[in-house]
Amino acid sequence: MTEKLIPRDGLFLYFYPMKRILVYGFGNPGRQDDGLGPAFAEMVENWKNAAGLTGVDTDSNYQLNVEDAQIMSEYDLVVFADASVEEHIRDFLFDRIEACDAEVKYTLHAASPGYILELCKEIYHKQPETWLMHIHGHEWAFKEGLTEEAQKNLQLAFQHFCRWYQDLKS
Repeated sequence: MTEKLIPRDGLFLYFYPMKRILVYGFGNPGRQDDGLGPAFAEMVENWKNAAGLTGVDTDSNYQLNVEDAQIMSEYDLVVFADASVEEHIRDFLFDRIEACDAEVKYTLHAASPGYILELCKEIYHKQPETWLMHIHGHEWAFKEGLTEEAQKNLQLAFQHFCRWYQDLKS
């Protein structure tokens, strides 16, 4: 992000534009804890609205698609959120994502965040800072609603995100 020199009252002040942030949750709310990603995005949306925050947008979908590279290109920072089945993740893990020029990385979803970032870099010549909030899920049945354990993990992940966001702004 580039600073701008703004004239004001005969002085020149440095102005640092606010980063545009996208929080993008993906997963299927009709598969119990697979809905953690969209639930995270909804929590951030509610928090943003209640706090009157600007520069933060949210979105969600069942899975990432190649078209998401275009959406990503419009932001300075992107946080993806998804349910995780990884046993080494106790409640959540917040990781920086790098572009990967490999083929589509198959997960529970069609394309990985790293692959979408790579497309954004190659097609739009932009590479926003990108993170993935992995939230540990427990049940995956065809049923709506998060399990109690997943709800606790979601709350912990959200609290961490709020602290991270405050640090980002200070």
